[in-house]
Amino acid sequence: MSFRKTLLAATLLSLPMAANAQSWDPRVQGVYVGAGLGGNYLMGQDDTIANAPVNGRNVDVGFEWGWAGVISVGYGFGNGLRLELEGNYRQNDVDTVKAAGVGRLSRSTGTARSYGAMVNALYDFNLGGIAPYVGVGAGYVIHEHDDAGANVGNTRVRLDGDEGNFAYQAIVGVALPIDPVPGLALTAEYRFMGTLGHDISGTVATPGAATTRFTFEADNFNHSIMFGVRYNFGRSAAPVTAAAAAPAPARTFLVFFDWNRADLTARARQIIGEAATARRSQQVTRIEVNGHTDTSGSARYNQGLSERRAAAVAGELVRLGVPRNEIVTRGFGQSQLLVPTPDNVREPQNRRVEIVLR
Repeated sequence: MSFRKTLLAATLLSLPMAANAQSWDPRVQGVYVGAGLGGNYLMGQDDTIANAPVNGRNVDVGFEWGWAGVISVGYGFGNGLRLELEGNYRQNDVDTVKAAGVGRLSRSTGTARSYGAMVNALYDFNLGGIAPYVGVGAGYVIHEHDDAGANVGNTRVRLDGDEGNFAYQAIVGVALPIDPVPGLALTAEYRFMGTLGHDISGTVATPGAATTRFTFEADNFNHSIMFGVRYNFGRSAAPVTAAAAAPAPARTFLVFFDWNRADLTARARQIIGEAATARRSQQVTRIEVNGHTDTSGSARYNQGLSERRAAAVAGELVRLGVPRNEIVTRGFGQSQLLVPTPDNVREPQNRRVEIVLR
């Protein structure tokens, strides 16, 4: 087989597998659970305080990068849409506390936390082996300040309390299925989570003086980058279509003739009968009947003789029950010798008809 034919066959055999890989859908189908962990950036919070020693001043609380985690359980409808219930937690330590006209306050301490539950609606896209997704969610989140504050001189400004409120979020991510473990996927995503304002209790304490209280209205806007895992129950491995079997090689039968004759001998009829039997036992879409001659006689005469030989064999096949529309007859004269010879040589093997089953 030539290199070109080998390459063509390999290409054709690979097409079913390639088509199968493209048709497999990595999107969620049925029940799934997931978890994610990553970094969280809590945007700064500010409010005007109506209490000494920063009465009427805008107080700004800044936070360090913290961390965030989510767990979820949901259901995928197989068409890209899925719904899930999520539990979440975020934590950031206080970095700085500033007051307008006072500047950065000293000994900034404390932690801000958020935790709650969300209901999310997401849509997965099928990009041939990976599944990017987008989503939105709504729920209820409690925002808490734990001993967050700073000093103004020897006076301690402190935020310590919590309040729950309506929360909302937007999600953009991508899932990468792990083929050896059907249903398992790695995820990477960005989430923005915000809530309506939270009223946090605050105190101003100075040694030797009465402690006064105030309310700090804290915003809660979070940017989270998370990496996680997801498991889709009931998923099986991507189906692998077996490579299509190579077509059976063409089978050829040789019918030989006496010199300058186109009639069939008993042996010729036997071989034609074998060809007709083989045609019934294998898938055949076409039968080629190709007539040939030796080099004795003129090329013009031999062309006609080869055509008569082909016609005789085709007629016998039809008599044996082969439909005529399956048969293609051709005469090649002395142009395709089985045994190369000079002109005017009576070579028995060149006086033949080739029956080719395809």
